[in-house]
Amino acid sequence: MNLTIDVALDYWFKDPCDVLLQVEAAQGAGQIVEDTALTVPACDHLARVPALDGIGTRIWLRAHGQMVVDYRAKVRINRPVSVFADLPIMAPRFLPGEAVPYLMPSRYCQSNLLRDFVDTQFGTIAGGAKIAAMCDWIADHLSYVPGSSHGDTTAVDTFHAREGICRDYAHLMVTFARAADVPARVASVYAPGVSPPDFHAVAEVFLGGAWHLVDATGMAGAQDTVIIGVGRDIGDVAFLTAFGALEMRGQSVSVTAADT
Repeated sequence: MNLTIDVALDYWFKDPCDVLLQVEAAQGAGQIVEDTALTVPACDHLARVPALDGIGTRIWLRAHGQMVVDYRAKVRINRPVSVFADLPIMAPRFLPGEAVPYLMPSRYCQSNLLRDFVDTQFGTIAGGAKIAAMCDWIADHLSYVPGSSHGDTTAVDTFHAREGICRDYAHLMVTFARAADVPARVASVYAPGVSPPDFHAVAEVFLGGAWHLVDATGMAGAQDTVIIGVGRDIGDVAFLTAFGALEMRGQSVSVTAADT
């Protein structure tokens, strides 16, 4: 699968503000970025830093006034599609160091608070089939409702409300997996067919010694998903984090299948 990505951001900063930007497709991880262009405004400070787990790149900016960012890329995806039921769940004692932090509760994914539910609902299911059952449960019990959540909504809030947007689906999937002692993290991604078109969030779970994408919204498959970055929850992988006041004046994200 070949995808073309076009992103335009237009933000206003009344006062000078430090901004952490993460919008570029990550090189590797089952995807090859073959052509890319990023345009950012002239500013007092601009520096690239590695993102979490070495997946993707972040950019520090010192913004003031209008900040217009344009990003374009062509990405070739060569990621195999996994059948979760065929993959084993590794016992915690055998996990590699990179997976261990993703066993723990985090700000938006309080897996300790849903452990009893997960044990009751999914405890008798073995192996990767447990992850598939969790994904199905979320798809069946949640409604995708734009505007139904906000920046402080947690997975527990979503579990009780039974509605949310992509980040809420991803948080609940991650929380369920961690509650069953399966490492899980949130991935910020691009994917075609996301409605409304925007940055998208999915889960990644560690099964059979590798990470596998899971989208409980059903809008993105592993074969047509471009990873931007990963983290404990959406707080680690926001496309823009401003350390001060800002105003959004415009934003668009387009992801389309390309012929070559």
